[in-house]
Amino acid sequence: MNNAVCRLTGAEFPLFAFSHCRDVVAAVSKAGGFGVLGATRFSPEQLEEELAWIDAHVDGAPYGVDVLVPETIDPRVAGFSDNRERAAAIDPQYPRFAADILSRYGIEASAEVPQLRERMGITPENGLALMEVAFRHPIRLIANALGIAPPEMVAEGKRRGVPVAALVGAKEHALRQAAAGVDIIVAQGGEAGGHCGEVSTLVLIPEVVRALEQAGHATPVLAAGGIMTGGQMAAMMAAGAQGAWTGSVWLATPEAETSETFRARMVAARSRDTVRSKSRTGKPARQLRTAWHEAWDATDGPGTLPMPLMGMVSEPAFARIERAAEAGNAQARELVSYFVGQGVGLVDEVRPARAVVQAFREEFVEAVERLSGSLA
Repeated sequence: MNNAVCRLTGAEFPLFAFSHCRDVVAAVSKAGGFGVLGATRFSPEQLEEELAWIDAHVDGAPYGVDVLVPETIDPRVAGFSDNRERAAAIDPQYPRFAADILSRYGIEASAEVPQLRERMGITPENGLALMEVAFRHPIRLIANALGIAPPEMVAEGKRRGVPVAALVGAKEHALRQAAAGVDIIVAQGGEAGGHCGEVSTLVLIPEVVRALEQAGHATPVLAAGGIMTGGQMAAMMAAGAQGAWTGSVWLATPEAETSETFRARMVAARSRDTVRSKSRTGKPARQLRTAWHEAWDATDGPGTLPMPLMGMVSEPAFARIERAAEAGNAQARELVSYFVGQGVGLVDEVRPARAVVQAFREEFVEAVERLSGSLA
């Protein structure tokens, strides 16, 4: 294919695969898609190792990195300078509440808040440190979410010839990003897994494309949110997008970081089995719904903490859940969850990443031919 996104990134087929797993990134890029490594779960040192591995295994195919540099910080956490201070600020009722949920499912839990390693967690300073690591590698794209791409990212991207992408959930956000100088807009609908807005992908894509054109911006758009098939990708490109940004579909691959338990839950899940909740990160994020989310989101619960404090409570809990489920605790399996979009209802089997890319290609061509045939 030959459009602005392909020319900017070197992508052969504009199927962008966001994943926290380096194996998925390499497999997708080598299969003709474009892998994007989600960097937020790594320290700068760990990210260096991950990217060095990708460099050695991607066979020269293009890939990118996604970091999170939050634009706005909740006033309740703005004054903290390190994770020790953040952990000390968490009211004991929150880890106790988390431990109580786990205990109901036969999972040994602690009411203590584990000390998160420094230089880890979703904060502006950590995001910028990860960005610096990413730019030391031959990436062909760097992406940012949770606000306007920082000036440092835009400037360094232009200096190095690396396109900068930004995720948005509303047309006004897209206009702000374009004005800030980003090269690609990823318009992500509310069906998406992880942090997302409320507008559906079907509405958001033409709305963003039209708004950018009317404002005089030639910024290309990638469609994101609920896209699990090549037919959906073709539909979004017919609506004005120049490719698809996908995430959830790769969680059902054996290369992914997800556990066998979660992949089995994905195959069994319906599209209605996800929830947009603050109970994992402190910001609205779509994930597979469990009793964890129902407890935290209930009116009689303690409420949720701001980012990154909520993650300091939730992530150790979910790690315990995964370990208990993998050890054979049937009750724990009911709490296994991860960030996943409404497209989970389209997952009916676990397939290798390369096979997913091939299926997207074939379905895309079939959809285009079907539409062309109807015009004839």
